[in-house]
Order: sequence, then C-alpha cells, then structure tokens
Amino acid sequence: MTTAITTNTSRRQFIIGSSTIAAGLAIGFDFGVMAEAHAAMGTGTTSMAPLATPEIGVWVVVKPNDDVVVRIVRSEMGQGTITGLAQMVAEELQCDWKKVSYEYPSPAESLKRKQAWGSYSTGGSRGIRTSEQYVRKGGAAARMMLIQAAATQWGVPAAECIALNSVITHTPSGRKTTFGKVSVAASQLAVPTDVPLKDPKDWTLIGKPVNRIDGVADKVTGKQIYAIDLTMPGMLVANIRQCPVFGGKVKSFDATKALSMKGVKKVVQVGDTAVATIADTFWHAKTAMEQVNITWDEGANANVSSATIKKTLVEGLTAKDVFVGNANGDIEAALAGASKTVEATYFYPFLSHATLEPQNATAKWTPEMCEVWAPTQDGEASYAAAIAASGLPADKCNVYKVNLGGGFGRRGAFQDFVTQSVLVAKQMPGTPIKLIWTREEDMTHDHYHPVMMCKMTASIDAKKQVTGLNMHLSGQSILATVRPAVVASNKGKDPAVFQGLDAGGEHSISYSFPNLNIVHAMRNTSVPPGFWRGVNVNQNAIFLETFMDELAEATGMDAVEFRRQHMQKFPRALNVLNAVADGIGWTKPAAPGVYRGLAQMNSYGSPVAAACEISVTNGTDVKILRIVAATDPGYAVNPAQIERQVAGSFVYGLSALFEEEITIEKGAVVQQNFDTFNSIRLYQMPKVETIIIQGGGKEWGGVGEPTIAVAAPAVLNAFYRATGKRLRDVPLKNSGIKLV
Repeated sequence: MTTAITTNTSRRQFIIGSSTIAAGLAIGFDFGVMAEAHAAMGTGTTSMAPLATPEIGVWVVVKPNDDVVVRIVRSEMGQGTITGLAQMVAEELQCDWKKVSYEYPSPAESLKRKQAWGSYSTGGSRGIRTSEQYVRKGGAAARMMLIQAAATQWGVPAAECIALNSVITHTPSGRKTTFGKVSVAASQLAVPTDVPLKDPKDWTLIGKPVNRIDGVADKVTGKQIYAIDLTMPGMLVANIRQCPVFGGKVKSFDATKALSMKGVKKVVQVGDTAVATIADTFWHAKTAMEQVNITWDEGANANVSSATIKKTLVEGLTAKDVFVGNANGDIEAALAGASKTVEATYFYPFLSHATLEPQNATAKWTPEMCEVWAPTQDGEASYAAAIAASGLPADKCNVYKVNLGGGFGRRGAFQDFVTQSVLVAKQMPGTPIKLIWTREEDMTHDHYHPVMMCKMTASIDAKKQVTGLNMHLSGQSILATVRPAVVASNKGKDPAVFQGLDAGGEHSISYSFPNLNIVHAMRNTSVPPGFWRGVNVNQNAIFLETFMDELAEATGMDAVEFRRQHMQKFPRALNVLNAVADGIGWTKPAAPGVYRGLAQMNSYGSPVAAACEISVTNGTDVKILRIVAATDPGYAVNPAQIERQVAGSFVYGLSALFEEEITIEKGAVVQQNFDTFNSIRLYQMPKVETIIIQGGGKEWGGVGEPTIAVAAPAVLNAFYRATGKRLRDVPLKNSGIKLV
C-alpha cells in the first residue's frame, strides 16, 4: 500500500506534485468521504462502494454479489469516455459486463495515494488513448489477484485457473467460484508488478459497440443531474458580473437597491474584476445583480476592436519576426524560379465554447474545510484552484466531479468558475453556495478559439508540378497565455499553432513537397485564448485543404489524384482519403445539381478524411446532402461511440463554418447569446456515414476532435465546384451564405 501524504501538505506541494503524475496500483483506501459527499448531492450519477466492499487494486471494486465498480477519473461530457475506459478494464478483468458500473474518485483521494489514478485531465482527445495502458493493466492485475485468491483457497497453482464472465474455473477439476466470493481475500494480496496484457486479436469486449453505462435513459428523461442542478440543505445561489472589457477591474459599486430586494442575502466583490449577488434562488440573484450599480475601470483595452485586431494580423502576414514550424528545402529559390505562383489569404475568427450548461460550481467553505462540486474536465486542476482560493492546505480541501453539460475545452485548463465559487463561499462561511453564470456572462467571458489569418503561396514549374509551398500564419498563441513555460522552453514559439502541419508526431502534415516553409507571426490580443474543441487544426485544415484544391486546379489534376501524388509517404492518411473518395463515389458522375468536395488531415494521432455532396440554390443557399467520414484511431474501443463522436464533431465544425464568430467592440465581446452566436439545427444536419479504419500497430489515436477539422474544407471545396467562388473568410454568413 502507498503511504498517505502527511496532513500539512501545502498548496504549493500539491500543485507541483499534480504536474508529475505517475499511475500506479494500491489497495485498501477508505472511500467514506467520497460516498458521503455524493449522498449529500443526491445525484445518483455514480455507484458508490460501501466502506466494507473490497477493492482489487485501485481501479476495481468487486462486491459480494459480483457487481463490479470501475473507477474512472476522466470526465464524461457525452463523448462516452466512461464506457470506453470501463470496457478496457473489463476486457482484462474478464468480468460480466452487465454487472459493471462506475464511480469518480476525487483528486484529494488521488493525492493521498500519490496520484495512483494518473491524469484526471480530459482534453486533446486523450481520455482513452493516454490511459489505455495503465487502466488495462489495472483490470489485468485485479483478475490475477482474484484468480490467485481462488487458487489459494483450492490449494492449486494459479496457472491452472482461468477467469471468464466473473467466474473463476480450475480447469483440471472443473471447480468454480465467482469474483464476489473471493474478492475479500483478493483485496489482501499484493498487487502484481508484472502484468501481461491481452493480444488485441484476443479482445472480446474492446471493439464491440456495447451500450453506455452512464445513464442514457436519465439524460433522455431529464433525470440526469448536472452541476447546475445540484441542491443541498441550506444552499444559496450566487450570480456574478465581471468587467466587460478584458483586463478591466471593479472601480466601485453600490448595492443599496439590490440588498433591499426579495431573497437577497449579500452582495460581494469577487477578486479585482467582479461583483456577485447571493440570494435564495438564481432568479433573485440575477434580478438583484441587474440593480447593482457598478463603475468599471476598463483599463488599457477599452479601444480594442475586431478592426484593430485584424489590422495587426494583416501586418503579420508579411512580417519577418516569425517562428518556423516546419520547413525543408529552399522555398525562396522555389518561388523565385516558378513558372507560376498561386496565392490565397484566409481569415478565421474568435469562437466561444458555448457549452449548453453555463459555467457554475458549488462551494462550501469553513476555516476547517473547503469542498467544491464542479463540472470539470480536470478534477486535479479544479482541486488546485480550490486549494489556492481557499487559503487552506490540500488535505483540508476536496473537489467532487459532477457530469458536465458540455466542455469542449472550456472546463479544463480554465478554472475561473471554481476559483470564483470558493471566493464567494468564503464570504458566507458554512453555507453551500452555487455560483451560476448567466448565458451572457458565459459568452462574454470565455477563453476563445484564437483568431488567425494565413497567406498561402505555392510555386509551380513548367511541367505543372508544385515545387514549393509557403504557409504564413499570423495570429494568436494559446500557449503564450495559458502555458507560457511551454513557449519559453521553445524559445518563444508556440508549437500548438502548427497542429496538423508538423514534420512528425501526432499532428504531422500528410503531404510531401520538395520545398516547404510553414511559419507563424505571433500576434497576441487582449482577448483571452483557449483550447476550443479541435484547437488549431480547425483553421489549419481550412487553409491547407482548400488551397490543395486550388493547386489541383492550377496543375490541371483531379483533386484526389493531386493529393495522392503528395501522400505516398503517408499510407494511413492515404487510406482514409481513399476510403471517403470511394464512399462518396468520387470517380462516378454526381446527380444533376449535386457537387462534391473532400478534405483530409492528421491530428491527435488519427488520420481522418471527409467527402460531402451539396447542392446550392441562388448561389447562396447550401444544403449538405451527405457526408462520408473516415477515421483511423489505431484501435476502436467502441465503434458505436466513434460513430456518434464523428457525427457530433460535424455539428461543431459546420456550425463554426456557417454561423459562429466572436467580434470585439470597445474592448468587449459583442455576441451575448445564441441569437447572435448560432448553431446549426437538426434539420440542417446532413446524414453522416462513418468508416472506421483500424491502423493497429502501437498507435492509439483520438476520436472526439480530429474529424471536426475536415468538415469545413470539404464543404468549401464542394461550394467552389457548385458556384465557381472561393470562400476564404469564416463564418460564411458574412458572405451571405447560409445552410438550409
């Protein structure tokens, strides 16, 4: 058993320790605190293990009735991560899948075990692929312990016993017992260190489209409890308003009128930038907030606008102060010797995450204990935020994860909602307070998809061969704001800007050119950037894949054949391209009035491609008739979930293409709700046909984000074939184009 960390753990010690997580196995931890916390919530969202129930390693609890509880630390946001992780544990455990449920260990418990459960972060399409090794080993180790317990009881070698469907059998004699009958004895054994895993060819559960285990029926009927739904005895509700100008502060406020209103308990300042009202209901808190007279110190950014930002980006397109992301050959010589050059300039806007559930968290603070209930993508980041805001040591704090009503990157690296909830709760000690942002606050105080422009230039020789490609990015860096240490370690460069364009790795480019130069002129703004589902590959795919179509036309080649010519060194990427070309019937004539486009990209370790068929009326009204999508995640844990993720990703990608943008006036966000930051509707959503290719080897790629990027360029390429117009600025609504 790992030793517990002493109770004088400092906030600094925790934050440092949580950045160097190492997965491991341990047994015998008391889950009482966690069970009591969830009982107080009354959520029913997890299946909590009673104190007397033995755990078999840190990942598995086996009850006497053979029910299996799998511990999950990644967050569920609708993507099916819980089910996929449980499948992998159950595959190696050899338990009865029908008896599997799950629970969330809190980060405080993980800290006491020296981060035994590994990373809590759920983002970058890493929920499955970066934990598959150790969660499978957790299931395999538990199986070995259960078998050893049964073998010891029978007085036979463990090698003579097998486990299947929660039953252990001694093969020579035929004797049988169940997991539940030997779980107590198994929990007393040392966790094995040499834990072999199944060969993928022997998998019976991984790769199957099993039903989800996270209460789909409750979501359909509205019984599912999200963080915004929490109720507790004596709980109050807070609403918050922050300075609308980024970087601004509270100068003063008058709460006299608000304090006289029904249900209002208190009006408080939150840090330097916000004011909160605390009342008995959300409505009372919200209406009171409207009566608080706040004077803002708007600071230096009050004159920033979308126009001033774009002017800065345009200057960056020809700037020399650039960071090289990927280069080979001599691009200047190629351009100088070209028989023909092709150029195109693109713009991609700020975007809000627009989670259906606005930011919120519930906190209860006393001088002895701080507890937070939060919809978080990273329980440890929330824990660190709670510790820092509480002023208490780590062992006096805890965070309980509640299922999220959308994340998309907003609730991972950014824990402002957790920090604020604790700061508010500290001003009414002993009272649980649920802080809820309004939709307007959520949309105007996001951490936005970065704004970016790009100038593409290619050289073509007399034989109509592309001899060079120059890609000049100009725009914001996420990491310069969120993780400046990463930028500093790369001599000022943000490597994430080049997603899908790298020379190698999980975001490598899938084309070869004799001369290549991809650079970034970093032009940061006052608008805070963030990780928005898919992140930088979204705009990079538009820039590269629509330009590839332009180059195909300039060289007189078919768009697919042109790509194939430059993809010979990338067989997995070529496979997904060929799959969607075949699926859409690329070589066959389309029906009258139907036009096709396609795109491919590699990101998060998964080559993906999409091909679409569209029709266009009056040159402006686009109907997407069909999308064929191919994805190669290396291994498919749950094909049904992959299909849903791919289809869902196109909703996100197409909404951004046609409707969504965040603009700035006088230093503040203009769009405040879904009437001005729109999403496509169900009737506009095309049929999506998903092709899953398993590249195998040692590759585990992502699923939730990669295909977002190929939706937009595929449609843009089809639109050109339908109208003869190249659209290079997003969103298309600004060009009078709409989805019907």
